[in-house]
Amino acid sequence: MTQVQQAKEGKTMTAGKIQPMGNRVLLRRLEQEEKLKGGILLPDTAKKKQEQAEVIAVGPGKQDKNGALIPMPVKVGDRVLIEKYTGQEVTFDDEEYMIVRADDLIAIIEG
Repeated sequence: MTQVQQAKEGKTMTAGKIQPMGNRVLLRRLEQEEKLKGGILLPDTAKKKQEQAEVIAVGPGKQDKNGALIPMPVKVGDRVLIEKYTGQEVTFDDEEYMIVRADDLIAIIEG
């Protein structure tokens, strides 16, 4: 995969030419709701970082001792739970992403 693509509002959008290496995964944090149940709006400084993210791109995987490729546990478009303070944050084409190792993913969110 040479170009990262994602579906957004029925359109195919290009996130850039970022290809994770090895068993790394490119993620975009999912937006947190800005309003509390009582109707109070939260300023950006009061929002906590969201632990849910969307998989934008995946690396080829890592190799075992015999050189066989271990498949990645996630695919592009999956929603995942991540550890709060993990990965490397990067900005590319004015978009914020995270690059994490597949081992740092906690769970895949289905549905």
